Amino acid sequence: MADVPNGEQGCASPLELFNRIAAQGELVRSLKAGKAPQDEIDSAVQMLLSLKMSYKAAMGEDYKADCPPGNPAPGNDSGLGATEAEEDFVDPWTVQTSSAKGIDYDKLIVRFGSSKIDKELVNRIERAIGQKPHRFLRRGIFFSHRDMNQILDAYENKKPFYLYTGRGPSSEAMHVGHLIPFIFTKWLQDVFNVPLVIQMTDDEKYLWKDLTLDQAYGYAVENAKDIIACGFDINKTFIFSDLDYMGASPGFYKNVVKIQKHVTFNQVKGIFGFTDSDSIGKISFPAIQAAPSFSNSFPQIFGDKTDVQCLIPCAIDQDPYFRMTRDVAPRIGYPKPALLHSTFFPALQGAQTKMSASDPNSSIFLTDTAKQIKTKVNKHAFSGGRDTVEEHREFGGNCDVDVSFMYLTFFLEDDDRLEQIRKDYTSGAMLTGELKKILIEVLQPLIAEHQARRKEVTDEIVKEFMTPRKLSYDFQSFCFDT
Repeated sequence: MADVPNGEQGCASPLELFNRIAAQGELVRSLKAGKAPQDEIDSAVQMLLSLKMSYKAAMGEDYKADCPPGNPAPGNDSGLGATEAEEDFVDPWTVQTSSAKGIDYDKLIVRFGSSKIDKELVNRIERAIGQKPHRFLRRGIFFSHRDMNQILDAYENKKPFYLYTGRGPSSEAMHVGHLIPFIFTKWLQDVFNVPLVIQMTDDEKYLWKDLTLDQAYGYAVENAKDIIACGFDINKTFIFSDLDYMGASPGFYKNVVKIQKHVTFNQVKGIFGFTDSDSIGKISFPAIQAAPSFSNSFPQIFGDKTDVQCLIPCAIDQDPYFRMTRDVAPRIGYPKPALLHSTFFPALQGAQTKMSASDPNSSIFLTDTAKQIKTKVNKHAFSGGRDTVEEHREFGGNCDVDVSFMYLTFFLEDDDRLEQIRKDYTSGAMLTGELKKILIEVLQPLIAEHQARRKEVTDEIVKEFMTPRKLSYDFQSFCFDT
């Protein structure tokens, strides 16, 4: 899966965006002139609008076909207010926002056409599993879904489903933000007691990054150790490298080909913004990320069953892949995958900046020492506090933009303590230094415990997780026990 914080297109220059908009506009015109299917036209138009919003966020003004960046139109007033330029842009490689609060997720739900995870759905999950929902659900970190009610219907009726998530291994270094989907997926596996497949898209990283095949595969194995250290059940979890598994699984490859047959080049250009200069590997890759959504891609687990529904926990930027998958599924006789979408994990410097594996100060990495964690939080975590202690005591801090508080919403389990911290910081009773101290005290043991678990993950354990095999499954009506 694509890694947004390390995405390369987020650095596109205004001129590159300008040229992409021109090419996408030409595509839309040719689709309309050729009377292409409406869904292809709609996908292309959606990408065009997203590119224009990205251009506006970068330039502070609307795209004009006759006015490339650097050549302002006569009489043009580029002094737009911040609110006019604050459009968010999200795709599998790019996350852009000019707001210190981060992405406006309510707008994103409307734009993507998903459904909000509301209190009613959280309560239904609680009733189904008979325990308190995960803090990521309670706090809106997983905030959007597609067809989660169908998954709960299946579970309540003792019908099987399975989990699928993934990781794009672009480097050995993983940061705490990369753990979010895996922490939540482990919880889902525990409470629903279902099989899980984890796709390592080393092929994608070879296609998009300046890596050799051996490097990409090596990163997949190293990242798998961090994923295993999250505590997944080896009897219910299959981790696979695309480079390894696709050649060894005819069932998987057959599904890739079925998906490829039912998605046109115009559709993927419209959905993902591919251009005529992109390699055919990139253009065909979305079918590979789609294939694990279908149970018969894993015959060793599900046999020839094609009707086992899939639930995919992922960050919202991955949704375009699965909108495509859900469109194709009924046309090839499979159930649509359901999804749970998470928010983005903010960089230390603020929610409007990007985390990057090449910038060690942009996040807390899983290899950081206790001293490094303390230094990074104290020096680099963006503060919502006031300029002076006196002002802070009088007016209070802003939790909406304070990164230390944002991180605590992800990692501090105690709801009551989190709310008390919010009240104290907002009122001015708690200073920024005190808030950062609390975060340090939460992160240091969390990272140290992860490092200790990772040390226990041997190459043999990784090999066992990554070996195609039967997995345990507890529904008597659909038993996969060995």
